[in-house]
Amino acid sequence: MGRVTDRASSPAASPSPGPAPATPLLAPLLSAEGQALLAELRDHDPAQELALATRLRREHPAELVSAALAQARLRQRGVAKFGAADAYRMYFTPNGVEQATRGSVAAHRAARFRALAPAPGDSRVTDLCCGIGGDAIELARAGLAVTAVDLDPLTCEIALTNVRTLAPEGPPVTVTRADVLEYDTTGADALFIDPARRGGRGRIFDPEAYSPPLSWAVDAVRRVGAGAVKIAPGIPHELIPDDFEAEWISDGGDVKEAVLWHRREGGQGPLGERGHGGPEAVVPGARRATLLPSGATLAGRGLPDPPVRPLGRFLYEPDGAVIRAHLVAEVAEDLGGGLLDETIAYITADEPRPTPFATAYEITDQLPFGLKKLKALLREREVGVLTVKKRGSAVEPEELRRRLKLKGPHAATVFLTRVAGAPTMLIGHPVERARSGAS
Repeated sequence: MGRVTDRASSPAASPSPGPAPATPLLAPLLSAEGQALLAELRDHDPAQELALATRLRREHPAELVSAALAQARLRQRGVAKFGAADAYRMYFTPNGVEQATRGSVAAHRAARFRALAPAPGDSRVTDLCCGIGGDAIELARAGLAVTAVDLDPLTCEIALTNVRTLAPEGPPVTVTRADVLEYDTTGADALFIDPARRGGRGRIFDPEAYSPPLSWAVDAVRRVGAGAVKIAPGIPHELIPDDFEAEWISDGGDVKEAVLWHRREGGQGPLGERGHGGPEAVVPGARRATLLPSGATLAGRGLPDPPVRPLGRFLYEPDGAVIRAHLVAEVAEDLGGGLLDETIAYITADEPRPTPFATAYEITDQLPFGLKKLKALLREREVGVLTVKKRGSAVEPEELRRRLKLKGPHAATVFLTRVAGAPTMLIGHPVERARSGAS
């Protein structure tokens, strides 16, 4: 299925003879005893871990028990990103589970790589900064040959084990321990680069402080001619190169990441020869928002900012990926609507229209901001469950709910926002999904 090599030279060089030996931490977990321990610890309660560890150390080596408990905790954390079916068969490091791409997002990206390759089995994607292999798994599942590169020996061994376990039918994968800044990408048809965006002090916001820096990653993809660079979704648009497409991705309504895509026109290699034609095609300079799990994609049309208009019967809350991609104007045009305020990403319209790119609410009341007025109205309506949404307001939702002291059998949604610059409260309720078309 694959191998680990230990070099920083050309991928065309002769590989190391056979797989590298497992690291001291991973090898015991792969033994029959280690596998039995991991199975026993699958659903353990971390609150009872001390007593559990004491009992297990009577029957197993203390080092193995500690390693198994640590891995069991990481697998429980990994479920949120990979789902139980995959996470409980994977191996993680603390940094790996924190920084790995969510499985659904990695699968979407792999599908785009596959669509760009006319013959996936003959195309090789080099995954730089591969981590524990989350993206390599989905690339292999998509039928693409993968060379995964990372500097840490344990991380490389884990990446190979994860791909072997979760993509056993995929093309052979090579995991290489190397410094990506020195790695020779000769022979790659495309690059995927996931720079580290966390440091000793937490999240890194300056793209040039990524490891490797964004400028280096962009140049590396240009040299190969095709590929993608994962970036933080809050990146300023002016930092996006003109010859790259930018895609913002949300999953379940939460923005997860942004990706810069590149395909050189007339480039050499399978991924450089594909012409435009489908929704997966890379369009230099374009902006798009993709919503998972539906896969709905909105491409920018270069529209000016939407007009500001009076409140209509319906309010639409655009998906976060749409807002990050600066595509609110495209949604507003499709809905026949406008903005409540030129600085707020709420769209208002007079009728409901289907769209996967925004959640629709029917508005029943518009009030100037004031706690007493809101409390009186909600008490009159017997509202006991209140969803608080805000844009352009400093009020904290939990504090507002606490002060309102709600009671009653009914539910409502309140928007704390601005209408034409004035602090305003809008009360309403979600439109039925069948009517709004939300997914």
